[in-house]
Amino acid sequence: CFEAVPETLAKTTLGSLRNGDAVNIERSLAVGDRLGGHFVQGHVDGVGELVSVEQQGMSRLLRFRVPVELCRYISAKGSIAVDGISLTVVDALDDGFSVSIIPHTWDATNLASLGPRASVNVETDMLAKYLARLMEHRPENAADSSSALESALIAGGFAETLSLRHG
Repeated sequence: CFEAVPETLAKTTLGSLRNGDAVNIERSLAVGDRLGGHFVQGHVDGVGELVSVEQQGMSRLLRFRVPVELCRYISAKGSIAVDGISLTVVDALDDGFSVSIIPHTWDATNLASLGPRASVNVETDMLAKYLARLMEHRPENAADSSSALESALIAGGFAETLSLRHG
């Protein structure tokens, strides 16, 4: 049994669930637990749509479309959560992303029950959100010169994801 506030019902797919629908539930990370995967908080950033499922040997490649404002927080090999399932992005696309699903994840989650155009909850990379926010609020005198942080982000390949390149 779960409770949901109006904000959750308005910003997620939870309000459209019917009795008997499968959902993915994962315990939150407890303070002091070993970090062995992605930073996923369970905070839904928006609703995406399943575009396609392509069989690739034993795995499946799933492509999702998301609101354009979320794309800036998605990068290849970065973290993303789809319906609470922590995944690694294969490709960051102009209008979404793709992920590769191993057989265990396919069998142990609700992904196999999704059809084309199915709505899913999407949580983008927490670190990308914080970096974007930091870069948006940097001092005005830093706008014309490259800060050490900005230079490091550009060198690390995050410039396109965070829209940091100047001219």
